[in-house]
Amino acid sequence: MPTPSMTPSFDLSAAGPASHVLLAFAALPAAAQYGFAIVFGLVIGSFLTVVVHRLPIMLERAWRAEIESAEGGKDAKPAPFNLAVPRSACPHCGHVLRAWENIPVISYLLLRGRCGKCGARVSARYPLIELATALLAAVSLYAFGPDWLAVAAFGLCATLLATSVIDFDTKYLPDTLTLPLLWAGLIVNLGEGGFVSLRDAVIGAITGYLFLWCVYWLFRLVRGVEGMGYGDFKLLAALGAWLGWMALPQIVLVSAIAGALVGLIATWRGTMRFEEPLPFGPFLAIGGVATLFFGTPLYALFG
Repeated sequence: MPTPSMTPSFDLSAAGPASHVLLAFAALPAAAQYGFAIVFGLVIGSFLTVVVHRLPIMLERAWRAEIESAEGGKDAKPAPFNLAVPRSACPHCGHVLRAWENIPVISYLLLRGRCGKCGARVSARYPLIELATALLAAVSLYAFGPDWLAVAAFGLCATLLATSVIDFDTKYLPDTLTLPLLWAGLIVNLGEGGFVSLRDAVIGAITGYLFLWCVYWLFRLVRGVEGMGYGDFKLLAALGAWLGWMALPQIVLVSAIAGALVGLIATWRGTMRFEEPLPFGPFLAIGGVATLFFGTPLYALFG
């Protein structure tokens, strides 16, 4: 698995027509490459802020519609609500954001973190998500060079960021994100030049799901309660599909340590109760991103 210290070499000239953009990109100076990656990351980050806000609402509306339909309720057609409609607006006064108010990070700074009409405070999470996505884009380029693997790595990281924020907010990992992520991992590793072989990816997907499934039922038999949700199984399966079965022990270990540390600190500070459940998706994402960029030293050490 490539790491920042072991960047692979690429023969872009041997690829098909789809590589022309990458060929032109690879010919740019390094500063221009990173500048483009950062701007691209900011734009995608702006889109992710829409996803993490609207996707849970879209799912809730869909569930309510199914319940009402099953109960024989009125088949009233609700107003369109998806990732594109309606336009972004202030939740306090309904002010529809103008084009310049949607510029990633810059708009937030120019407006000093407030609505341009009513002055209500805008959450800092929006520019933070945009900055985090830009950082992930730059790191993906650094780790894998101007190659399609860098694009794939960034796609994985961006999706993990979105799922983490949604899980943190709702304690739910949507199938609309985890299942496509799983299939995308298998597709990326379908031919030569992926992150791992297809065989390791398939075994990783199976092992990732079954491992947490077994942990779930063991915890339920011992404690009589559910220790995690099925979304965690699917997310670890997706990480196994991207990074292979040999990455799973490290991902789980990093996730468990990070989750335990955050839980202990939050309990010590009084921001959560000891028995309060902590969403595990963000920590699986941390373990997955760390393994993506730094490889599997634990597997190399004990394998």
